[in-house]
Order: sequence, then structure tokens, then C-alpha cells
Amino acid sequence: MPHHHKFYINGQWISPSEQGLISVINPATEEAVATIAAGGPSDVDKAVAAARRAFTTYSQASREERLDLLTRIIDIYRQRVEELAEAISTEMGAPLAFARERHVPAGLGHLTRTIEVLKTYEFDETISSTLITREPIGVVGLITPWNWPLNQIACKVGPALAAGCTMVLKPSEVAPLSALIFAEILDEAGVPAGVFNLVNGDGPSVGQALASHPDVDMVSFTGSTRAGILVAKAAADTVKRVHQELGGKSPNILLDDADFDTAVTHGVRTCFANSGQSCNAPTRLLVPAGRQEEVIAIARRIAEETVVGDPRAASTTIGPVVSQIQFDRIQALIEAGIKEGATLVTGGPGRPAGLNRGYYVQPTVFANVCNDMRIAQEEIFGPILSILPYKDEEDAIRMANDTVYGLSSYVTSGSIERSREVARRIRAGMVHLNGSRGDTVAPFGGYKQSGNGREWGQFGFEEFLEIKSMFGYAA
Repeated sequence: MPHHHKFYINGQWISPSEQGLISVINPATEEAVATIAAGGPSDVDKAVAAARRAFTTYSQASREERLDLLTRIIDIYRQRVEELAEAISTEMGAPLAFARERHVPAGLGHLTRTIEVLKTYEFDETISSTLITREPIGVVGLITPWNWPLNQIACKVGPALAAGCTMVLKPSEVAPLSALIFAEILDEAGVPAGVFNLVNGDGPSVGQALASHPDVDMVSFTGSTRAGILVAKAAADTVKRVHQELGGKSPNILLDDADFDTAVTHGVRTCFANSGQSCNAPTRLLVPAGRQEEVIAIARRIAEETVVGDPRAASTTIGPVVSQIQFDRIQALIEAGIKEGATLVTGGPGRPAGLNRGYYVQPTVFANVCNDMRIAQEEIFGPILSILPYKDEEDAIRMANDTVYGLSSYVTSGSIERSREVARRIRAGMVHLNGSRGDTVAPFGGYKQSGNGREWGQFGFEEFLEIKSMFGYAA
């Protein structure tokens, strides 16, 4: 790819103002596979200025023009599926099959859903004699993470384009290769100059400059709660809209009438998917105390069936975690779980047997976990499951809500009515009932320190709109 050392600004690939480089590490080998340019505030200034100029005309583009643009983007995206999968597997360690079957389609799904929303969305409504109209918010700064890179880029860029916004994207410097391909796709699709801009770099240099920039009207951030707080503080002085999708510590409540073999199997596999690097992973498995031993046996079996290894091997279930920093943090939390008295069922510290290189983590299950332990309260972001026994349904709901997070949750019962009743009492933005999957038509986002605002579908689209009242319009 010829654009590693360039930024996409005002419809052109240009050299950065500064000469710094950032190495992109393949987590399976611990070796650098590329370098990218490291931007700074002056690069952000250029990109924001281009977006500000472009907003004057692009904000007035018709619905049909925006639909045509999104359609072209999708057509070209489909032509580069294999390159995108290869990039994601290389940069963040996802098994190649998983990147091909889950990561890349996730981005495509958001773009397709955006088209569906835009086709029928009513921008105007009349209440009494007042016209209420919805307009693009302006220039938006998009800061995306490394764990689901295309998913998060597409679910921000797609609706921003559909709404008529212009934008500057700062992808994660840990996993930037798929973002560069995505920028090439938009360029080939003919995105007007300045509408979409990309500046690579780290949070302190580029993210901070973008969030605090006076000509950025909104910042949409996905990442850790710690980083989200810094983004919000940087944005505060200019009173811009801040949309955040942050951390999670999702409870998975198995009620006593659930099919335990099916529910535990599904819960463990979902927890470990993507090497546990999903903000909505069901990492706290809440089970009736009297049936914990049954759950332990199933969870141990599924964990030990999970194949950790080379992302390019067909037999691999999960690859490495993304970086040395992540690996070290996960190891420290495994040690904390042991020290605090949780029962180590399987897995534990260190790499899996036979893997001496790469950031590979053993699929780990803890039982007899108390909700005040670090492994029950902190987002680990690795293939680590905590089993928490509860006394009764009220105790389960109490424990589920006893967290600073409120992103996702899971409830399984033999009765859908009972699942629904418990779901209504969970303080989280999403609840999966009886093993159901998410749906891009529905809003994605959370309560409490899991963030504010929503992504996906119409709800995510509306985050990029301002509301204007025209009084007396229909008089």
C-alpha cells in the first residue's frame, strides 16, 4: 500500500507536517509489519480546515447525491474484502477467517443500513405552525479503536456522510492499516474533496487536537472509559457535542429454568470471541449458587476446546491479543483474580503451551468470583470469564447492576416472559434475551460510564444531526 506515510486531506494523499513514524506490530509475531506517519496538531488544522470548507457545499447535497455516493463506496468496498480481512488479521491478530466472516461484513453492514435509513428518513416535520427540521451538525471528529476497526469506522463515517457532515478520522495507531484501505475506497468512490479526511497519530498528539479544535462541531469517540474522559475534557472548552461508546463489564444472567448446556456454551464462546476484545462481551456469568458446579464443568470444557494460535491456521479459534500493553494488563488481572481468592478453573497466567512468541493468552475461567473483585469490576479485554454465584433472582439483578458500566447485558430463561421482566430491571443500554444477537437496526450504546449517545441505524444517524425550529413556517 503506497499511503502508509501520507494523510488523506482535501481529496489528496499528502505528506505530514512532521516526520515521525509509528510502527505497526503484528501481535502474532511481535514484529513490525509497517510504519505509518505520526501526525500532530498542524496536520489536524489542515484537515479540519478542509472539512470546514467542504461543509458549505456538501451539507447542501441532495438525498440522492448522498445515496449515490454511499452506493459507490459499498461497491468498491466489496471489491477489496480480502485486502481488508488481511489487514485486520495482520494488525490486530484476528483469525483470518474471523476477519473475513465477521470484521469485514460488520463494516459493510453498517454502510448498507445507512443507505436504508437515508432512503426514507423524514428530515422535516410540522408541529402546529412550526417546522422542525434536522440538519447536519457540521464538521465531526471521529476517533476509532483497534478492536473492531472497520465496524467502528463504518458506523461513524457512513451516517456522517448520509447526514451531510464533513469529517476528520483518526483511527487507532495500533490498527491503522484497514483504515488506510478504507480511505482509498472513499477516494476511489469520488467523495468530494474535504468531505472525508484521515490523519494518523496517537491520542495525545492527534486525538487531543481534534477533540479540542474550535472548528470541530462534534467528536464521536469509541474506546476506553479512561480515554473517553480525556476526550470529553478536551472538548468541553468549545462546548461541542461529544458522543462516546466506552467500556463495559457485561453481566450474563442464567436463570434457574434456562437450558444450561446451551446457554453456558454460548456465553463462554461469546466471551472469548475476538480474543475477548469486545466492549459488549459477556464477561460476568451469573448463575444460581446451587448449580455453579454444573456451570464450571461446561465452561471448562468450552474453554479447553478453544484453540489459541496462528491467525492464519484454519483450526484457530482465537488469535493473540493486540499488543504487549494488553497482554501485560491481562496477565496482571489474572494474577489479581488468583490473589483475591477466586477459583481458577482453567487457563491462568502465561501463554498457552507451545506458543512462546506472540501476545497469546490462555482462555481462562474463574469461579466463586465475588462482585467486588477486580476481575468482576474492571474491563479486562481478554479471554477471561468470571463465574459469579447468586442466591436468588433479586441477588442476580443486584449484582448485574453493581458496576460503573452499563453497556450490554444478557438474560437467559426457559420463559421469554421471565427474561423480559428481568431485562427491564438491568441498567444497561442493551440486553440480549435468550441468546439473541445484536441487530444493526437497533441502537448500540450504554448507560453510566459506558458512554452517551447511540450508534447503528437511525439512532446513530440522528447523532450527526442538529434540530432547528422555524416558528410560523406553516402560518
